[in-house]
Amino acid sequence: MSQATYIKMWADTQRELDTMLQREREEFLEPEEDREKAMKMLATAYIQYLEIFRKLEAAHDHLIHQQRRAAVRQVLDGVIGRILEIKKEMVALENSECHCLDGILMDLKRVPEDIEIPIPKYFVKENLRILQEREKYLHEILLNAGLLEQEAVTAMTLEEGIKVIQVAERARQGRARAAFMRRIYLEEKRQSKKEEQEMGKNPDDAATCIQKVWRGYSQRKKTEKLREEEMIFLGMSLPPELEAISSLQKANVLQGEVQEREDLDFRPELRKTEGPHIKETLQDQITQCFLECRSLKSWLPKRRRRERRRRRTGKKRNKRSKRKSQKKLESK
Repeated sequence: MSQATYIKMWADTQRELDTMLQREREEFLEPEEDREKAMKMLATAYIQYLEIFRKLEAAHDHLIHQQRRAAVRQVLDGVIGRILEIKKEMVALENSECHCLDGILMDLKRVPEDIEIPIPKYFVKENLRILQEREKYLHEILLNAGLLEQEAVTAMTLEEGIKVIQVAERARQGRARAAFMRRIYLEEKRQSKKEEQEMGKNPDDAATCIQKVWRGYSQRKKTEKLREEEMIFLGMSLPPELEAISSLQKANVLQGEVQEREDLDFRPELRKTEGPHIKETLQDQITQCFLECRSLKSWLPKRRRRERRRRRTGKKRNKRSKRKSQKKLESK
């Protein structure tokens, strides 16, 4: 699991611990006279503190941040101390270190393994040297008392000793040779870099780079071709000729659909039905525009003036033509 998971576990456990402390202040504020109720309260708190202890121990063991580990360690030590206090009160209440917690486990929906107290891993790591010395001391006591048989130590033969020495010597020589070759490689690399800086770039390096790029490009093309052939063989794609034919067929089908749509021309019908209404609407808009211009500027646009002039000249010509026709008739 990631660090975020254990940080979340720590935060959830801290909230559970705050809830437990608040409930203890409420329940243990006054002494309980009934022994069974008091024992049930203590056993319930004992089991819940054990669960909090396991979660905090897991978070402390997997966290990497030192400040967070220190904060969790402080809370963990406090929880362990509270567990010991509750255990002491339970022993004093029943005068026994063995308690029957089956009913409470069933009420809390826990298993018997939940009341086992695990040894914190940090306790073992911090006291590893003392524990090893204690184990060695106990082993010597058991050997002296005759309660433990000492394992028979078989002597190594001359051939086995020679083989062990040879293996160790060859390993030492191999490590020394590897270190020597590494130093030579680094020295040559450093020398080549100096020469490049002094003389400029080497043409061979440029040729190698070009070859590398070209070989990569050609290999990618070959791989794409092999993949296409494999897809054609498996029936998952068509050859290029068939693909061109299918695309041409699709284009012909689309062209036919477009032609059918063009044949169905609705323009004459629209002109008959909507034309008069559109024409009337446009005439009204133009007339309204001219009236607004006349009311605002007290003159008409140039186009309207020209039309008026044409009408006046037309009327004058008609009068002149009428007079001429009358004179001709009178003369006859």
